[in-house]
Amino acid sequence: MNQGVIFTEMLEWDANVSAIHFSAQQQGVLIDCYINKQVLEHLMAEKINSGEQAMQIFEQFRFDIEDQAEKLIEQEAFDVQGHILVERIE
Repeated sequence: MNQGVIFTEMLEWDANVSAIHFSAQQQGVLIDCYINKQVLEHLMAEKINSGEQAMQIFEQFRFDIEDQAEKLIEQEAFDVQGHILVERIE
């Protein structure tokens, strides 16, 4: 694991985009990361009915989600706004 990427405890449901917003830091720079509801539903193999439920599922899979986000950060796979979008878990 690259110690240059550190994930914060910040976690929130963004209802505007139906995604969990979490963040990482790399070399002191804060990076906004997102994983959408559909990816979480796929991980859990069930429908998500609330932001609270989505955050609980995120917590269950936190290690895998952060691992994938770290890979994307290292690949510099940022979207046009500079965010990392976790679209699948490998």
